[in-house]
Amino acid sequence: MAMESELITADMVEASEYPELSELYQVYGVPLTVANEKVRVEGGMPEQVFISQILQGIGVSPMVSEN
Repeated sequence: MAMESELITADMVEASEYPELSELYQVYGVPLTVANEKVRVEGGMPEQVFISQILQGIGVSPMVSEN
């Protein structure tokens, strides 16, 4: 998502190399996505499910596309 919009930034951290961050964010499994310090999405999932969970977690209604 960060590649698609200048409004989104992303960082990737190797949990085993930064144990203090792993503890701070309670990393127990990967992938782990933390958005705006509000929502945590852990594990792999289809893109649409991931986006829906992130948007719901930060209080944004997902746009419904009509195909």
